[in-house]
Amino acid sequence: MQNKITDSQYLSKVPAVTLAFWLTKIAATTLGETGGDAVTMSMNLGYLTGTLIFAIIFLVAVVVQIKRHSFNKWIYWFTVVATTTVGTTLADFADRSLGIGYLGGTLLLSTLLILSLFIWRITCGTIAVNSVNNGVTECFYWVTIMFSQTLGTALGDWTADSEGLGYDGGILLFVGALAIIWAASRFTSLSRTALFWAAFILTRPLGAVVGDFLDKPIASGGLALSRYSASLTLALIIIAFLWLLPQRPAMKTATAS
Repeated sequence: MQNKITDSQYLSKVPAVTLAFWLTKIAATTLGETGGDAVTMSMNLGYLTGTLIFAIIFLVAVVVQIKRHSFNKWIYWFTVVATTTVGTTLADFADRSLGIGYLGGTLLLSTLLILSLFIWRITCGTIAVNSVNNGVTECFYWVTIMFSQTLGTALGDWTADSEGLGYDGGILLFVGALAIIWAASRFTSLSRTALFWAAFILTRPLGAVVGDFLDKPIASGGLALSRYSASLTLALIIIAFLWLLPQRPAMKTATAS
């Protein structure tokens, strides 16, 4: 009986990093962009109201996620989608309503993200995702993710709009950056934890520019799809991924760092 593996001892409460994880993550970040814009723009509720709505959903989802004793893929990914939607509306509120701009928002959120990771590292000794199996690490994990999702919206808008790359150029930029990270994970001895967080962070601006590409006007370089139909399609894609692709909890390791 002493050799029986239990969730609390050996299993993380977040999914293992697999192809299914990354496919679902990219779809979730894109849904966050179209869903956030649907509420704030198409419904004309504004960035502040949209942020308040999604912040409440995010907080409820995080509480439910933390109270669970084991990994549940449906609850986990609902919480991730909640971070992407609140991240979208919060970044737009800061960039546009508060007037700090895309670059200002990117710099501010980059600082908050780095600070979050730093405090998590010195508090818990590791920022590896396979260590996330208690309330303290989960709080750091979800705060970090929320900052990264908010940063992604600001960074995606900055590169596509302010820097003039356009949506297609932004997609190519972030896909190229992710390809470099993948190559580094395959052919170098760089920290897998650092590479994971780099990839995790960059999938968010990729989702932001893909989402904008789907629903922005043709004259602006988009496809002019309905935000509602795009969001519904992405939600169905995520459900299909969760239904068809296996996802297991990450296994804790003694060498996580």
